[in-house]
Amino acid sequence: MMDLNDLAVFVRVIEAGSFTGAARLLGLPKATVSRRVAELERALGVRLLQRTTRSLSVTDAGRLYYEQSSQALRTIEIANQQLAEATVEPSGTLRVSAPMGMGQSPFIDAMSEFLVAHPKVKLELILSDDLLNLVEEGIDLAFRSGVLSDSTLVARKIGETHRILCASPAYLRRHGAPATLSDLRRHECVISGRSLAGVQWTLHGPRGRESVPVGGRVAVNEMFAVVAAAMAGHGIALVPHNMVGQAVQRRRLVHVLPKYATPAGGFYAVYPSSRHLSPAVKIFVDMVAKRFPVA
Repeated sequence: MMDLNDLAVFVRVIEAGSFTGAARLLGLPKATVSRRVAELERALGVRLLQRTTRSLSVTDAGRLYYEQSSQALRTIEIANQQLAEATVEPSGTLRVSAPMGMGQSPFIDAMSEFLVAHPKVKLELILSDDLLNLVEEGIDLAFRSGVLSDSTLVARKIGETHRILCASPAYLRRHGAPATLSDLRRHECVISGRSLAGVQWTLHGPRGRESVPVGGRVAVNEMFAVVAAAMAGHGIALVPHNMVGQAVQRRRLVHVLPKYATPAGGFYAVYPSSRHLSPAVKIFVDMVAKRFPVA
């Protein structure tokens, strides 16, 4: 009967290009590696490798056998790895990046649930609207919205995101609520950006896509501050729905022109394709995804 350990040794010899290289990878004596390959050949009844004192070459049968068996071996390795992960409690440090607007519920609720459920895991959360290089920054997992252009990342869509128009009750008492999108021209608006000049908001509504120029006295390039300025009564703001849901429920903000919103965009969990996805990452993504259902 063929020994799968012999098969694993044969695959490593092919990948390393020599018995010496395979012995180094496997941590075995070179003689043991050679003997295992010979035993595999005897079990199969076919020559897989041609050996000389100076070179090693693969026979046609050996090449065909490698192509088929290496895939099967990888499948077994993955199954063993997944089984081991399923029985091991997540531990270590999980380094996560997310947009600034994620630093609140429901994302923080998911983070809290995760930390309570897995006390051996430490979590480092980096809130930034910059597209950080995950590999260079040592980030295990990032949450991003919109169009993903980095092909080196593996992405899982976990929700939808869009922006709505909100203002404080105090502002609306002073200035009234807009009845149409064009009414925004005469209102104070809190601008998300570095400048008040030449700002135009584009939203989808009953008549499809519409744009309106807006202005005001406050421009801020950080979304938390935009929401805070709107709550303080400085104008109408265009803000992420999942960021202000609780504020609207508690009447700290009022959703105005509810038939208008920006088009829904994807919300993704991403990680480097070259990095093994740890159990901690899988569990954390699942917990976040429960709170951001895909529409």
